Amino acid sequence: MKGEQYHDIDSLWLQSLVMRVSEYAIFRLTERGEVASWNPGARRIKGYDADEIIGRHFSVFYTDEDGRNGVPEAGLRAAREHGQYETEGWRVRKDGTRFWASIVITSLHTADGTFIGFGKIVRDTTDKRMAHEAVIESERRFRLLMQGVTDYALFMLSPVGLVTNWNLGATRIKGYEASEVIGTHFRRFYTAEDAAQGLPERGLQTAEREGRFEDEGWRVRKDGSRFWANVVIDAIRDEDGKLVGFAKITRDVTERKTAQEQLEKARAALLQSQKMEALGKLTGGVAHDFNNVLQVLRGNLELLEGRHGRDAWTGERLYKAIEAVEHGANLASQLLAFGRRQALQPIVVNLAVMLRGMDDLLRRALGEVIDVETVIAGGLWNTLVDPNHLENVVLNLAINARDAMPEGGKLTLELSNAMLDEHYTALAADVQEGQYVLLAITDTGTGMTRDVLERAFEPFFTTKPEGQGTGLGLSMAYGFIKQSGGHVRIYSEPGHGTTVKIYLPRSMEKAVDLEPREPVVPTGGAETILVVEDDKRVQATAVETLRQLGYTVLKADDAQSALAIVQSGTHIDLMFTDVVMPGTMRSTELAKLATRMLPHLKVLFTSGYTQNAIVHGGRLDPGVHLLSKPYSREQLASKIRRLLGPAGTTDVQPPLAPSSAVPPSSEPSYAAASLAILVVDDDNGSREVVSELLTSMGYDVRQAADAEEGLRALMTGKTDVLLTDIALPGRSGVELARAAIERNPGIRIVFASGRDAPTPEEVGFDCKSLRKPFTIGQLHALIAAMRGPVEREKKE
Repeated sequence: MKGEQYHDIDSLWLQSLVMRVSEYAIFRLTERGEVASWNPGARRIKGYDADEIIGRHFSVFYTDEDGRNGVPEAGLRAAREHGQYETEGWRVRKDGTRFWASIVITSLHTADGTFIGFGKIVRDTTDKRMAHEAVIESERRFRLLMQGVTDYALFMLSPVGLVTNWNLGATRIKGYEASEVIGTHFRRFYTAEDAAQGLPERGLQTAEREGRFEDEGWRVRKDGSRFWANVVIDAIRDEDGKLVGFAKITRDVTERKTAQEQLEKARAALLQSQKMEALGKLTGGVAHDFNNVLQVLRGNLELLEGRHGRDAWTGERLYKAIEAVEHGANLASQLLAFGRRQALQPIVVNLAVMLRGMDDLLRRALGEVIDVETVIAGGLWNTLVDPNHLENVVLNLAINARDAMPEGGKLTLELSNAMLDEHYTALAADVQEGQYVLLAITDTGTGMTRDVLERAFEPFFTTKPEGQGTGLGLSMAYGFIKQSGGHVRIYSEPGHGTTVKIYLPRSMEKAVDLEPREPVVPTGGAETILVVEDDKRVQATAVETLRQLGYTVLKADDAQSALAIVQSGTHIDLMFTDVVMPGTMRSTELAKLATRMLPHLKVLFTSGYTQNAIVHGGRLDPGVHLLSKPYSREQLASKIRRLLGPAGTTDVQPPLAPSSAVPPSSEPSYAAASLAILVVDDDNGSREVVSELLTSMGYDVRQAADAEEGLRALMTGKTDVLLTDIALPGRSGVELARAAIERNPGIRIVFASGRDAPTPEEVGFDCKSLRKPFTIGQLHALIAAMRGPVEREKKE
């Protein structure tokens, strides 16, 4: 009785508990799976009231798919066989909505073991399921993200640096498959040098200590090739702050590094170019003024040599002075070469011919202690270069090599063909790919340190003792080779000698035969030369030198004055003009206009610095002749005769027929005369030209711009001849002449006009006339004819 009582109490207590639970659906099923009981939790979770669901089969809670697949029956069988069955899955509420259910089905038996149905407990775990699915989705998305990123190597490391996972970006960048690298230490990605220095471990230590480590450096792919990597290592810790590993991100930034290096090179090249340009302008300007000074010195020294050189003591001093001028000229030439401001005259040559021709010169310059060997490859290409300047470069480099071998040694000069392309690591930004002729000059001397090598081409840099070098030899070579479109590089190590490699562009044209050098013989002539020079000292020296050579010389201070002389009709055989001239008219424009008016005229330019007037692309313009300052008397004489031809063969135009008032004359002889001549003309250019011509003949000349100024000149000074234009502002030239005769009856009158001049009968006094334009011969003949009567009157 007592046991049954306790059993009834337990049953009531259990039934009361079940009916109070609302978080769980607790209900009983019959042996066939029909709902036999229903608690409030079941109503809340599944939505059915007890009278709606009791007696119905529990498969109503399953999805149609599960129902078709026999999932409800399979659950009951499993519970019957094993006593209990647990599962999770989607279930359906009364309103058709789904929820994720955690389910336990237990088979029920009586005390004697009789099977009486099933007990079922259902819990709505949708929130937990959704959270789990969110985690799964997040992990899936993260996995897709990791695998989808190919520009970055994303992988995890264990706390000791072992690779624990691997993305496709890591495979692409480093070349390893995941199966090849997971479980191995990440130091395998570092160079041997970095790994030996412990760089991988230091990166992990920094990340562990500071939370993050970032660096850039060379890393190694599976195939052994290197790439420049940007690396970030982040420490990963759990909720308790314990280190669980590292996240590593690696990016291949080789292209960026290459671009940065190229940018730095471009910036350095730009700075170097700007420095070279500034120095070039500076050296060019200095060289121009310096060469003008040297020209004055040399010209006057040679004039003195012509007069006093027979005295041995004086001749020796003059020789040493001229030698010093030549040394200064060489320095100025090197300055221009460094600044790439030389006036090059390149021709197509085969360097083998040039190098063989230098053999004796090199042996004399280097001495007996230096063994010289020349090696020339077969089938050598031609190149376009100025051979004279290249000879100077070779000689300078050979002398540098000699100085590096004080105890003697060997100098090897090699010529061969070469190809510069993208595989040539030294190919600079300003060097074009293509075919080149290579001249290599190698010595067995002391060599250069890296610091010296980096500064070798700098102007004025030298390792020689003070007073034993200018520091311009290599910089001159560099400037010349660059101006010639070539490339130069130095290879050197201390104690192992030096090799200078010069690359000159190949030319496909036929080589020109190099003419043997002949001694310069100063030969003069009887032609007329117009000297155009703004520097009075240089002008005076040139004029005197040319006159000593027998030439008739006219002079002008600028292009405008020179053009006026040309326009006067004066016969000129050659115009010798400075390139750099003051005023608005350039010397090249003067030459163009002058040769248009006088087709027979030859033009010879001279300058200490050509700027870009007659030199373009570093080369002298075609058809242009240049004599660089400072030049010698012999060089000037030789250059002029080459332009005019042998003395006595020049095709000199005959003078214009004189007017009826001018007596005929043979070739004029400009002996100095004592006549005082007043030139009156309102045209400044014409007046200046005529006055200059008369002054060059040795006459005493004064000028006036109009009749009033002419009258004042007549009253203030002696005048033997009045040479006046007819059309003057205010009073005419005829009226001026009458006034002059009234004051001085012995004065001689010459009318110069572009129209027909009046006859003596028309004006009522004796006069002569010149029809513009007139020649220097006509002018001289007329004045010379007047000189006799004037001098006779003075004697009387």
